[in-house]
Amino acid sequence: MLMEEVFTRLRKFQEILTERVQIEREIHEVPKSLNAQEELLARVKKTYLERNAEFEETTARVSDLRNRLAEAEAAREKAEKQMDVISTQREYEALNKEIRDATDLEQNLRKELQREERALTEAEAELRKSEAMIQLQEGEVIEKRQKIEQETSGMRQSVERLRADELDATDGLDADVIFKFERIIRSKQGVGIVPVRGYVCTGCSMILPAHFVNEVRQGNKIIFCPYCSRVLQYEERLDGSDDDLVAEIESGSLADLDDFSEEGEDDSYDEGDDDAEKDEGEEHDE
Repeated sequence: MLMEEVFTRLRKFQEILTERVQIEREIHEVPKSLNAQEELLARVKKTYLERNAEFEETTARVSDLRNRLAEAEAAREKAEKQMDVISTQREYEALNKEIRDATDLEQNLRKELQREERALTEAEAELRKSEAMIQLQEGEVIEKRQKIEQETSGMRQSVERLRADELDATDGLDADVIFKFERIIRSKQGVGIVPVRGYVCTGCSMILPAHFVNEVRQGNKIIFCPYCSRVLQYEERLDGSDDDLVAEIESGSLADLDDFSEEGEDDSYDEGDDDAEKDEGEEHDE
């Protein structure tokens, strides 16, 4: 297979693979919106439980106050009835004090009961509001989940179609090259083939060693950039200055290019890719 055809196939593979990687990322990202909505639903349910506990506590206090108020009213009424049968001043004073105490207690209980009944009404309103919010959020979560399932189903079908297209595009290419090229596409934002202009890799802007410039220019095998691991393809300059450059390379005047390139190597590729991508700088005969 001619190298020009190899590069054409790799570019086609790059295009298809980039699209597939993007879709796969979307498949991974789409459920996050559902997760956020489910977290909101969980918070609303937690709020509902807290409000329900408050409602039950207030209900219990109201019930207790009503019982105590009924007892205070009964005690006052009993004491008032006894006023008709007392015979001494001492009995009158004691009974009168009992009536006043029962009346004061009754009034205090009634005021407290009124406050608690208002709190109970407010707690019940908040509880109903939480119930309505839960119903609304549950409906939205169900709708969102169904929509995501439909979207991801369509995306997975697209992924499978693209995988089939990838097989067609890479038919006849070396499996090792395909494997490395896919890793490059995933780690280099979808750009796996870059031109060499002069003696600079346009992918990482690093100065390439002299023998790389010659070998890439010859174009008879796949060569990976030793710095960014991308596949290199020579790009001829329109002004013909490449011939002068190659002459300089062959004469050895650019023999110290390796030293220049090492100075800027830290900026040429992503951190953490060093070990994995150095292995990908191997040369592969087509």
